[in-house]
Amino acid sequence: MNTALLLASFGVVALASAAIGDAFKRIQLPAITGYLFAGAIAGSFALDLIPSSATEDLRFVDEIALAVIAFVAGSELYIKEIRPRLKPILSITSGIILVAYALLTVGIFLLTDVVSFTRDLDTGARLATALLGAAVLLALSPPSTIAVIKDVRARGRFTRTVLGVTITMDVAIIVLFATMTSIASPLLTNSSLDLSFILLLALDLFIAVVLGVIAGQILRLIMSLPGHQMVKIALVLATGFGIYELADFVSEWSPDALGFEIYIEPLLIALIAGFIMTNFTAARDDFADLLHVVGPTVYIAFFTLTGLSLKLDILWTVLPVAVALFVLRAIGIAGGTWLGSRWAGEAPRHRRVFWAAFITQAGIALGLAREVAVQFPSLGDAFATLIISVVVINEVVGPLFLKAGLRRVGETHEPDRGTAPSRRAVVLGVESQSLELARALQRMDWEVVVADTDEEHVARLAAADVDERHIPDVSEATIRELMGDNTDAVVAMLGDDDANARILDFATDLGVQRLVARPADPGYNGTYEGIEDLLVVDPGTAIVSLLEQAVTSPQSATLLLRQDADRLVTQLEITNPDLAGTPVRDLRLPTDVLLLQLTRNGSTVVVHGHTELQFGDEITVLAGPDSIDEARIKLTV
Repeated sequence: MNTALLLASFGVVALASAAIGDAFKRIQLPAITGYLFAGAIAGSFALDLIPSSATEDLRFVDEIALAVIAFVAGSELYIKEIRPRLKPILSITSGIILVAYALLTVGIFLLTDVVSFTRDLDTGARLATALLGAAVLLALSPPSTIAVIKDVRARGRFTRTVLGVTITMDVAIIVLFATMTSIASPLLTNSSLDLSFILLLALDLFIAVVLGVIAGQILRLIMSLPGHQMVKIALVLATGFGIYELADFVSEWSPDALGFEIYIEPLLIALIAGFIMTNFTAARDDFADLLHVVGPTVYIAFFTLTGLSLKLDILWTVLPVAVALFVLRAIGIAGGTWLGSRWAGEAPRHRRVFWAAFITQAGIALGLAREVAVQFPSLGDAFATLIISVVVINEVVGPLFLKAGLRRVGETHEPDRGTAPSRRAVVLGVESQSLELARALQRMDWEVVVADTDEEHVARLAAADVDERHIPDVSEATIRELMGDNTDAVVAMLGDDDANARILDFATDLGVQRLVARPADPGYNGTYEGIEDLLVVDPGTAIVSLLEQAVTSPQSATLLLRQDADRLVTQLEITNPDLAGTPVRDLRLPTDVLLLQLTRNGSTVVVHGHTELQFGDEITVLAGPDSIDEARIKLTV
C-alpha cells in the first residue's frame, strides 16, 4: 500500500475512531478506550482495513503525537502552582516510585515465567522487561484526573495535592523511563554494566536536558512569529517530529563516529521543552492554547494507531496477567502513597485514601509502551499489548476510584448527591420570576430557598425542582430561622416594599453580603434608604437599561440576557489558599477567560497582570462554560 493511500485510509479510520470515542463517552467509558477499540477493529485481526504491519510506515504519526503528549506533560509542570504544596507532592511521588516501582519490578520479573513472549528470554532480558514495564505502569493521567475533578466539582487540600502529584509523577516517570531504557539496552544485548555505562547514562541525560532547553527556545521563537495559528501549529508539530528524527540520527551516527552509542530519549527532550515554555517564557498561555487546539486531533490519531498495533491473539492470553499487574500496581501505589503522605505529615484520613486517586492511566503510559515496542524489537508489540491491556483496565476503573476517594474525604460538591453546594440564597416571594431565578442559581451550584407569607402562592406554584416554603410572618425570628448561619444572598421580591425592607435589615444584621431588592411599588423612593450594599433592581428602569444596552452594545446585552450559550458571566471567590499573593498573570487560566472585576473587602480593585490575589477575593469572569469550570477548579480548589 503506497503512502498516500495508506494516509487516506488511516484518515478515514481516524474519523470513525473519533465517532466511536464519542459513543464510548456516552456510555460512561473513556474515549481513549473507544479509539483503541476502533484501531484494533480496523487492523489485521478484524476488518483488515489497514494491515497492522503498516504501523511502521505510519511511525511518523506516532512520533509527532508522542512529542505533543510530552509537550503537554512538560507544560503542566508549572512551578509557581505546585510550590505551595511541594513537600507533600514530592513526598508522595517519591513514596510511589520507591514502593510501587520495586513491587512492580519484582512482580513483572516473576510473571515473565508464565507470559508466552518472555518465557524463553534469558535472565537479563527478563529483568530488562521488568524494569521497563514497571516504569511504564507508574505513569498517571493528568487529563483524566482533571476531568473527574471537574465532574464532581472537587475542592480542597486533598484535591490540590492529587493534582500536583499526578502532574509531577508523569515528569518523574519519563526521566525514570529514559534511565531504565539505557539500562535495559545492554541487558537485552547481554552487554556488561560497568562504570563506563554509568558515565554514558549521565551523558545521555545531560545531552537530553541541553537539547530540551534548545527545543524550548525554538518553540518560543515559533510562538513569537507573526501569522495564523495554523502555521504555528505546523511548525510546533514539525519541531516534535524533528526531535525524534534527531534522536534516531544520533543513535545511528554515534557508534561509528564515537565508538559508543548515545541514546537520547526524545520524550524527555520534548517534556523539557514544554517545561521551559511554561516556566521561562512569556508565551506560555499562547502555547497552552495551541496545545489545546491541536491536542484532540493528535490524541485520536495516536490512540487509533496504537489500537492498530494491538495483537488481539495475544491480548486474550495475557488478560489474567494484566489483571494481576493491575492488582499489584494498586497495592504498590497504596503502600507508596501511605508512606509518602506520612513523611509529609498529611492527615490520617487522607493517607488512607490517597492511593485511590492514582489508579487512572492514559496517554503517557501508552506512549511509553509504544516506545518500548519500537526500540526493543525483541519485546515488540507483544509487550505493548500486555501493558496496554493493563492501562485500559486502569483507565476504565481509575476514575471510579478517584471519585470515591474525593467523596470520602468530603471535597466534592455535587448537588445531585446531596452534598452542600458552594453558596446559599434565600428568595422572598413565590412567583414565576422567583422560581426561574431559583432554577438559574441552582444550575450554578447554589442552594436556593424560596419563601412567601402567602400560603396560597406556595401551594399553587409548587414545583418539584425548587425548595418552596411558607413562613407565617416577616418577623426577625422567622427570618433568622429561614436564613440560618450560612446564607450568602437574599433577594426580596414580596409585594410589600416595607416587608422587603424589614427582611433586608434583618439580613444585614445577620451579616449577609449580597442584598437585592425588586420594588413592588414604582414610587418606592426612601423605602430602602439606609440599607448598605443593597442593589435595587427596578423592573421599569431595568428594562429601559437593557433596551438601551441592546441598541448601543448588543453583545453585552446578549450576555446579560443569557442569550449567548457559549459565554457566561459569573463571580468566583478565591478559596484556594495556595493562590494568596499570586499575580493574576501567573494564574494560567484558559485563554478565553476574561477577568472583568475584582472585589476585595467590598471595594473594587482594578485588575491587571501584577494584581496579587488574596484569599476571599471575588472575581467576575467572562468565559465559556467549560473554561469557567476550569477557572473554578483553579481558583477554589
